[in-house]
Amino acid sequence: MAQTVFGYGCNILSSDQYTGARGSKLVEDIPRSETHAPCPDLTTGTYFQRIHLDFSELSVGVENVAVLEGALRSTAARFNMTMTVSYRARPQRLAILVSKLDHCLYDLLIRNRTGELGHCELAVVASNHRDMAPIAAQFGVRFVYLPMEGEDREAAKAAQEAKMEALFAEEKIDLIVLARYMQVLSDGFCERNSSRTINIHHSFLPAFEGGRPYHRAHERGVKLIGATAHYATAELDKGPIIEQDTERISHRDSVPTMVRKGKDLERMVLARAVRAHLDSRVMVFGNRTVVFEENT
Repeated sequence: MAQTVFGYGCNILSSDQYTGARGSKLVEDIPRSETHAPCPDLTTGTYFQRIHLDFSELSVGVENVAVLEGALRSTAARFNMTMTVSYRARPQRLAILVSKLDHCLYDLLIRNRTGELGHCELAVVASNHRDMAPIAAQFGVRFVYLPMEGEDREAAKAAQEAKMEALFAEEKIDLIVLARYMQVLSDGFCERNSSRTINIHHSFLPAFEGGRPYHRAHERGVKLIGATAHYATAELDKGPIIEQDTERISHRDSVPTMVRKGKDLERMVLARAVRAHLDSRVMVFGNRTVVFEENT
């Protein structure tokens, strides 16, 4: 790949790579003839690489970048590699889904205004409630109200998600961010959008699902709370993890204090995950991810 890049007069600004490892075999499970040395984890042969290129001096002219992309794809095909190409000059368009909790929405809007999210365009905020409309207006972002209408919940969900996906198509959305969107998305929606939908939720040890998790965690006397950002899949809260963080809790922390600390974690973790995705630093394999470090 480096030879192809060099041949077209491009400059590699940075290159990150990782070779995945599979589970190691216990020495006692290996025939004696193979146990000449301690048995480390064996590589699977799966190689991950992220290359950041400067093609401003492309030998065939920057207007012919498709020629370079074709050459890279040809090289990738020769070695049976999967490759994606993204351009920093082409900002990704974001849609934020939110319900009634506003902390993650505010954080993303502020970071977007100050340029901290990366090179992107925040196209629309959508919600199943009207509460967030004034906040979106404050930041000059389009707000769309998408309620669940009708007594038949399944039909209402299908109709709402159809409108949602039509909105995404209209706005040419690249990334969907669930900023505490308190609706369970259908399997079909998740399957169609799993590679471009990021969700955030609290993480407790032990885990507490359902309503009032902080109250239940306080009653249980947890000593560690956290937040997890992941790609949304049909299996609830079990998609490939992009970012996580934790904070210690003691007996002195009240429920309101735990909620405040949890919100802080959710803000930071979601922002990091969104920024990593926008920077094309996340590679998914199976239900895991390789997340390369941010270039300084």
